[in-house]
Amino acid sequence: MKNALITGITGQDGSYLAELLLEKGYKVHGLVRRKSVVDYGNVEHLKERINFIYADMTDMVSLIHAVRASQPDEVYNLAAQSFVGASWEQPIATAEINAVGVTSMLEAIRTVAPKCRFYQASTSEMFGLVQEMPQNEDTPFYPRSPYGVAKLYGHWITKNYRESFGLYACSGILFNHESERRGKEFVTRKITDAVARIKLGVQNCVELGNMDSKRDWGHSRDYVMAMWLMLQQQTPDDYVIATGETRTVREFVELAFAYTGIKIKWQGQDINETGIDAVSGKTVVKINPKYFRPAEVEVLLGDPAKAETQLKWKRETSFKEMVERMVKNDLTLVENEQK
Repeated sequence: MKNALITGITGQDGSYLAELLLEKGYKVHGLVRRKSVVDYGNVEHLKERINFIYADMTDMVSLIHAVRASQPDEVYNLAAQSFVGASWEQPIATAEINAVGVTSMLEAIRTVAPKCRFYQASTSEMFGLVQEMPQNEDTPFYPRSPYGVAKLYGHWITKNYRESFGLYACSGILFNHESERRGKEFVTRKITDAVARIKLGVQNCVELGNMDSKRDWGHSRDYVMAMWLMLQQQTPDDYVIATGETRTVREFVELAFAYTGIKIKWQGQDINETGIDAVSGKTVVKINPKYFRPAEVEVLLGDPAKAETQLKWKRETSFKEMVERMVKNDLTLVENEQK
């Protein structure tokens, strides 16, 4: 039985990864911060099967304790200040967790369990103002947010520990991936939650930002499989995980509403246009400038060829299926709220 330590285990990716590793017979340890109220988040249904360890990414002593207590064969570092928008409001906290925190975890591993295999959750936001299309492992980085900058530090420090100390350390450059477990502060879940509420008459409209931003969207369950595959290879390396397809936020909105039978008609010719329910004539989407980023990332499109060839990884969930699953789940959640 292998031991795995997952930071950020209560989040979207952490929960799907925990399920995957438990299915494979791992003993799973999860790093959580101590709070006055216990909150298991997305692993509430797994809490009896996970060994939780209290620690904090900004406290290296607690990370050393976590590594010593779990004696991991594999560490998956998914903990982060994960909301890009909040990184402009909390740039220092974002750097402490997403950048320095990675170094602290690597130091803890180097000190306590140097034979352990390490996975770092990197991100397509490191590409930012993209230098080529599509983006692969050799594409130059140009982050456009404090989040992207901090993640880039975490990415490079992981590579440095691999090359300097011989640690088995990998980075997965994951493009956008969503699911029914995504937090409502993210635009995708904000959309599907709003669609469910509008369909059920609980809400009238949803306010959004840049409708023409393009993203490469996959499902979290598929992407955590790639994380695991990276740590099963003979030698450590970095991989882009993506679908190779890009969609606009507008396409996401249209598909989500279409699942509930609401057809959107867009008014106006530019980015700041309103969405009208073509059947009822009611405004269901409003554009609010406050949701635009200070420095916009206009398009992200990943090339997963290396992962598909070397890891034998492939995504299973289509864009349409992902969106529809999210809307269906939110319809159920909102219906249960009303009972």
